[in-house]
Amino acid sequence: MLQIYCGEGKGKTTASLGLALRMAGAGMKVAFVQFMKGGDTAELSSLEKLDKIDVMRCDRDYGFFSTLSESDKSELTSCHNSLLEKSFSGSYDAVILDEFNFAYGHSLMNCVRAEELILGGKDSREVVITGRQPAQVFVDAADYISEIKCVRHPYQKGVTARKGIEY
Repeated sequence: MLQIYCGEGKGKTTASLGLALRMAGAGMKVAFVQFMKGGDTAELSSLEKLDKIDVMRCDRDYGFFSTLSESDKSELTSCHNSLLEKSFSGSYDAVILDEFNFAYGHSLMNCVRAEELILGGKDSREVVITGRQPAQVFVDAADYISEIKCVRHPYQKGVTARKGIEY
């Protein structure tokens, strides 16, 4: 089935990590693919200890989209395309595509191929996409959609991201 975790609130990645943990605990193999994230995040040290979860991400932190050069966008797109192909070619019970919606929405991948892989893959494995503003093609095909709403966030008071909480 296809699951979408979307919305403006904090917790989309956290929710998908919870599903990955639950599936791994049930003996299932999970590809946890991170788009737009190349920096160190605390969940990586936990995930590397679990042999049922394979983490896939670009080997470089490209920074924020607004600061990317055309060359960076090209490299990032190539990396994202490789991640998609690798995750769907493996024998995974689940493919979790974290921050997929942003990358897809900004054409930082082959969007036609992404649609083929996700829509064709959801019948043989669990597919999860996260991020704000999912594309209508995925909304229409989704079996689950969870929208996370921000009611209050410390960032609104000037508190910066905290290790172990936001990253």
